[in-house]
Amino acid sequence: MDIIDTHCHIISEDRDTYPWSPIGGKASAWATSRPATAEGMTARMDEAGIRQAVLVQATTAYGYDNAYVLDSRAGRPDRFLAVGTFDPLEPEAASRLASAVGDNGLAGVRLFTSGSTVPTQGEWFAAPETDEFWRAAGEADITVCLQMRLGPATRQLVDVLERFPTVRVLLDHIGYPDIASSPARAGKEVAELARHPGLYLKLTHRNLEPLHAVGEEAVEFLVPVVESFGADRIAWGSNCPAAEQPLPELVGLARTVLEPLPAAAREEIFAKTARRLYPALGASGA
Repeated sequence: MDIIDTHCHIISEDRDTYPWSPIGGKASAWATSRPATAEGMTARMDEAGIRQAVLVQATTAYGYDNAYVLDSRAGRPDRFLAVGTFDPLEPEAASRLASAVGDNGLAGVRLFTSGSTVPTQGEWFAAPETDEFWRAAGEADITVCLQMRLGPATRQLVDVLERFPTVRVLLDHIGYPDIASSPARAGKEVAELARHPGLYLKLTHRNLEPLHAVGEEAVEFLVPVVESFGADRIAWGSNCPAAEQPLPELVGLARTVLEPLPAAAREEIFAKTARRLYPALGASGA
């Protein structure tokens, strides 16, 4: 099966060339305890049977400095694309975005509004000051990865999706729905967002681990989400090495949890959706 990893992180061993400046001023635990270089990630991909991957900026190490993912993409354009962290609140967002993306630049950008080192969910991504950015993203036809937690900030997400319907938003970790408490309730809450055609879901170990833990109840989440969004709006990402498991094990976890889905749906989630989100990945088998 064609597999594309839409969410992995890399960190250089060379801190002089690539100095750390973590967002929020604090590095994540995984960045210091189990980092992976671009070369190391390539070896892990080979072991796991993954031909291509999207390098998502390690925001909790490098902040808004996307140099390492860009250099790594330039070094192995056959294996990698780069998605960099972007600050839409900075002045001249449209021109900065235009200069950041392109053939030799970023394939997409990421807004980091919440995470392990930013525990308070930010709502700034929907502030009027970001309108210039959202308009530019729609005009540039790029994918915007949104790292956030569903809940109180869901209304801000809906507001953005309604005001900028042409923007393609990829929700990291599906917004951390509370699958453990109730797969059915979490599935219903996520499925309700499918009415916004610009919203895509990134399925990672953050979701797959609780789905695996609930066993047969996993279908109570998967069925409504896949039926409402369609598998062509869902993409798999490993979150390696933030995830503790080796990359082959993360692939195996995804295969196990998604086994109840039709083969065509699994093909979409494992690769075809990624190719639509990031056309620079090329056609399957290219």
